[in-house]
Amino acid sequence: QVQLVETGGGLVQSGGFLRLSCAGSGLTFSVYTMGWFRQAPGKEREFVAAVSLNGGNTYYGDSVKGRFSISRDNTKSTVYLQMSSLKPEDTAIYYCAASLYTNNYAIGKLYDYWGQGTQVTVSS
Repeated sequence: QVQLVETGGGLVQSGGFLRLSCAGSGLTFSVYTMGWFRQAPGKEREFVAAVSLNGGNTYYGDSVKGRFSISRDNTKSTVYLQMSSLKPEDTAIYYCAASLYTNNYAIGKLYDYWGQGTQVTVSS
């Protein structure tokens, strides 16, 4: 049974930082492109970031470029999202996801497995 478990969410002030983690189990972690998405109340799901199989390539949504950093540790089957200079508009539930596709990393429906999500709230 595949599980992706996100941790690290919480309440932070504007300008602050958080690091999210997503631990995978029940899958061969190193063969999956890993991504982070988020969804705010009343809004569609938004691509945040993705990282290639060996971590050598990273991709970001326009709204987080320069502020967020994605990385992975295949020895721990874990992907991370370091978030800095947080803004109130970053408030959302953040989900990690795993995809066997190496292209089209921003398309959520191409991801095979999803975590349950972790809430990030940024106060102004």
